[in-house]
Amino acid sequence: MPRLPLGRAQLQQVLAASRDVIHISDVAKALSISRVEAAKRLARWREQGWLNRVGSGAYVPASIDTLGSELVLDDAWVLVPALFAPAYIAGRTAAEHWDLTEQIFKDIVVITGQTIRERHQKRQGFDFTLKHVKPEKIFGTKPVWRHNTKVPVSDVHRTVIDMLDDPALGGGIQQVSDCLNEYLKRPDRNDQMLIEYGDQLGNGAVFKRLGFLVERRDDSAALVELCRARLTTGNAKLDPALDCKRLISKWRLLIPRSWTPGDAD
Repeated sequence: MPRLPLGRAQLQQVLAASRDVIHISDVAKALSISRVEAAKRLARWREQGWLNRVGSGAYVPASIDTLGSELVLDDAWVLVPALFAPAYIAGRTAAEHWDLTEQIFKDIVVITGQTIRERHQKRQGFDFTLKHVKPEKIFGTKPVWRHNTKVPVSDVHRTVIDMLDDPALGGGIQQVSDCLNEYLKRPDRNDQMLIEYGDQLGNGAVFKRLGFLVERRDDSAALVELCRARLTTGNAKLDPALDCKRLISKWRLLIPRSWTPGDAD
């Protein structure tokens, strides 16, 4: 077999030593060169069509033909730390991960501490739905290994709270209600953790929605009282995306006229 040109041999060396997303530090370490020289190598390989740039100082192999590489990106999750950190997989995407829903969504929901200009972004052929929060509001996550990349994902409790905080992240309030019911059946259900996360997030609408959705359940009386004790002034909408004009005064919650109490079961 003929020897590869030096530049391509070095790229092969970098690919073998790197994770799913290649950073300047990966090249510097693999080739024992400076960060400045590593950045130049990456730029050159990109110009030659071997790599695609996905973020600042972050690259992925351009195709399966890249030196026979099998590292072609097939999992959108591995892009999240490189593109959006500090960030985590959230909402309906996390709900699917934790088996709270059987629905499969095309987009990947990400909560990020970065300021974002566009809520919906397409990167490397993948659709991302983004929500910005202050970095100190990033908590309640667990690391999940996807290929060779460690990706933070909201734990099952934070997943529920995030969807109650912003029903759009869950695919709408009916989907959120279904996920909540699945959560309440789980052996790792933790009502106190829900309350603690809700307190830490600091949005009173979370407790109004949660209390309303669980009050008819036989197994949630204590949870209902914890939510009732945290009622804030003013009225919130069950789902801001819906026409909510019917007021449930005891929860200070506006709900759609078509929503009946049985919908919360």
